[in-house]
Amino acid sequence: MARKSLIHREKKRQKLEQKYHLIRRSSKKEINKVPSLSDKWKIHGKLQSSPRNSAPTRLHRRCFSTGRPRANYRDFGLSGHILREMVHACLLPGATRSSW
Repeated sequence: MARKSLIHREKKRQKLEQKYHLIRRSSKKEINKVPSLSDKWKIHGKLQSSPRNSAPTRLHRRCFSTGRPRANYRDFGLSGHILREMVHACLLPGATRSSW
């Protein structure tokens, strides 16, 4: 189980990313439209003035049940060992388990 402070930090990043999503997207579109370099630098400065944690690249997927940040499967939203336990318990339809 992940520490609660790390999970709350990740939720805070998600809220910031949603808040600044439109501002970031419109600034990036403006940079592509403006021909002069000085105007591009001004828009880029505006983009950099937004909080660092509002960037979508700083988000990290976590396991839905345990909060583990590594070895996550996108399709299920679970970490590897939880996924394996659920498959062996026949809780995930369509997933086959390996027995070798």
